[in-house]
Amino acid sequence: MKQSPLEFYTAQIEKYRQELQVLKKKLTLSSTLRLLIFIGICVAIYFAFGDTRIVIAIILAGIVSFIWMVSRHSNLQYQRDLKKALIAENETELEVLSGVFHHLPEGAKYHDPLHAYSQDIDLFGRGSFFQYMNRTALESGSDELAHLFTENSIENIPEKQQAVAELSKKASWRQQFSAIGSLVKTEVSSHFVTDWLQHYTAFIPKGIKAISYGFSIVSALLLGLYFFDQISGYIVFGWFLLGLAISGRYLKKVNELSSKTNAIQSTFEQFYKLIAAIEGETFTSELLSEKRNAVITSNRKASEALQQFSKHLDALDQRANMLIGVIANGFMLRDLLQSHRIEKWISENKDQVNGWFKTVTFFDAYNSLGNYAFNHPDYVFPKIASGNELLAITEAAHPLLNPDVAIRNDIQIDSEEFFIVTGANMAGKSTFLRTVALQIVMGNVGLPTNAKEALYKPVKLITSMRTTDSLTDDESYFFSELKRLKFIVDAIEKDSYFIILDEILKGTNSTDKAIGSRKFVEKLVASHSTGIIATHDLSLCEVSETLPEVKNYYFDARIDNDELYFDYTFKPGICKNMNASFLLKKMNIVD
Repeated sequence: MKQSPLEFYTAQIEKYRQELQVLKKKLTLSSTLRLLIFIGICVAIYFAFGDTRIVIAIILAGIVSFIWMVSRHSNLQYQRDLKKALIAENETELEVLSGVFHHLPEGAKYHDPLHAYSQDIDLFGRGSFFQYMNRTALESGSDELAHLFTENSIENIPEKQQAVAELSKKASWRQQFSAIGSLVKTEVSSHFVTDWLQHYTAFIPKGIKAISYGFSIVSALLLGLYFFDQISGYIVFGWFLLGLAISGRYLKKVNELSSKTNAIQSTFEQFYKLIAAIEGETFTSELLSEKRNAVITSNRKASEALQQFSKHLDALDQRANMLIGVIANGFMLRDLLQSHRIEKWISENKDQVNGWFKTVTFFDAYNSLGNYAFNHPDYVFPKIASGNELLAITEAAHPLLNPDVAIRNDIQIDSEEFFIVTGANMAGKSTFLRTVALQIVMGNVGLPTNAKEALYKPVKLITSMRTTDSLTDDESYFFSELKRLKFIVDAIEKDSYFIILDEILKGTNSTDKAIGSRKFVEKLVASHSTGIIATHDLSLCEVSETLPEVKNYYFDARIDNDELYFDYTFKPGICKNMNASFLLKKMNIVD
């Protein structure tokens, strides 16, 4: 039997907790072994103190053993942290399934009052759809996810749906990918890294690799001759000073390079692990396969190239160690050799890095879409229509409403039709408008929607539902609304849109509003657009008498035994029951 999301996350937490306990025991044993090796080295040196060769052999063997133990211990620590991250991910999913998600990133920085719809449909901010479904591990992934929801693209929707559906079935892989991404906190953005690589200017002279190797060989010979008393120590010291002088000539530029690479090192450490995860997975959908193949088509895997660069950056970072920073530079010109390796890598790979990073960013964003689909197995992917039906949805509901209490509605609207929706205050008009808007946005992104059945002819969305006055620009509410309506008119002259409006021309008197609203609706209908307009102005419903493209629907309210009731059901017709006066009396605002 297929596991429900709740069962899957619960089982994952138990699994990773057991694995975490095993890792903690291994770490304790590893720490003990490191201590024993250190004590053993000290004891062995004590008993062999009189024999220099044995002491040197013991020290060398001890250093090798200790380095191996440190490396093993670091790997165990990474695996421990990975398990903790995986446990945290699954705990988050359980919280979200129970309706607790307001502690997650809000995406407030993506607010854009000038966007076609994002300001109106609770897409970003506290309690938003983005906050509910975003699980990106990278800042660039979050930016890409926000872009997917705001680009208003109707291209390649079947391919998007296939990609989301496939990722929804790879829950363990998605969580592993996100956990890896969450462990490394980068200091700079991927955009900064790619820009720096593209504009980097090399400073290491040609032939430095051969010079460094040759200098190291001479250093080894001089040290050997000195060890066997064949030359004076002054010669070795002089050679050492020459090495420092050569290295010192480029010290300022090496320091600048080191400063930059210190900032980008964590980015490469993170991205090579994420690309390795992509390379190690098999995808069948066209979009995911295309993205994966973009990092494995060359003779060398992108993860290997990025890992190599990460090692080069780490090696240069070791110059802060006195032994490496001084001794190795004096005898081996190490800074110049490592800088040369970094510059050579940049020259060979800089044009590919941006593509590799974009692939990681894509998967980070799409993992959130796949996670959303996995969390809602009862949702349906809209079938793409090609006829006159633009939107035909059965039992649709807003995805953020509690499914146990949400009232589901059917909607069917054809191309070039306009619905005028009336209803009492709090009867459900605004929620319905946002439900329809999200159905369109989610359909364009490739997500399944909260409905029993959905047929959809891809269309771009544009709205005007939350116009505000602008004190900064010294604009009245009415003028702000006019600018928004002008924005819509200009947009529909260039492309086809589904238009959603909530109570237009609120900033003027009722008579002027009625006349202006009717003329605006007539203009929209004449443009062959499609959409929904919610209003309290019942006179606007009369447009349907002269324009067959316009149909009237309403949300009802009734008063029984001095109590107000709503059924939140979308019905054909015109609302006759308003409730403002009743509510004023009920709340003792007026007599």
